[in-house]
Amino acid sequence: MRHLLICAGMVSVGLSAGAFEEQFKILKAGSEIYSKVTVTSVTTTHVYFNHSRGIGSAKLADLEPSMQQHFRFDRAKAFDKEAEQVRDNAAYSESVRKAAAAACQPDAAPVKSFLDQPAPELRVESWLTKVPQTRDKFVLVGIWATACPPCLKSIPHLNELQAKYKEQITVIGLSSESEQDIRRMTDPKIEFAIANDTQGRTSKALEVKNIPHLLVIDPKGIVRFEGLPQALKDEDLEALLVKYQK
Repeated sequence: MRHLLICAGMVSVGLSAGAFEEQFKILKAGSEIYSKVTVTSVTTTHVYFNHSRGIGSAKLADLEPSMQQHFRFDRAKAFDKEAEQVRDNAAYSESVRKAAAAACQPDAAPVKSFLDQPAPELRVESWLTKVPQTRDKFVLVGIWATACPPCLKSIPHLNELQAKYKEQITVIGLSSESEQDIRRMTDPKIEFAIANDTQGRTSKALEVKNIPHLLVIDPKGIVRFEGLPQALKDEDLEALLVKYQK
């Protein structure tokens, strides 16, 4: 696609301050057991990772002692950090709630239309899943936020499209939230590629003022649909796949 940028058995792939890419066959956190784990980042309180069922996170306090030692868990620092996070999250959640309420206006149209025009560059800060395959595929880019109820309601529909047309399309969810905020949202489960860009560069380029907002981009990089994800019916997508397949 044009303009797209895209405990046991541990294997260390590379480390930097706070940023990991370590692989584990199994990771135990309390009563949960995760397999095929790739740790992507670690904070004072949490470990964030991809696993066989999707993306996840766990408190360091819930890990086995050997893993706590591996990730240099400090219980006192974690307690202080969690208290700080409670205060910060309360203030942040209120500001996000107000912003999301203002943005989630399904009847409002974007300021600028890209229909039948080249799509702007997809700007990604980090991938929370594996970098998706987009070559010779239709790419569905959904602009969303975890604090936007209509966005959450659209996720099962996008999951279904990704599963049904996986050979022809790639669905990408793009949020301007932090990686940690996105990973905290576990319901509904997301079954397509997820990325973030805290600068909101793609949203600004699209001049999107209201979310959720979905683009269908053909293999040549041309926008063939824009609007609410729920408005894209199976028969409409199938028609686009037939008409604009490379």
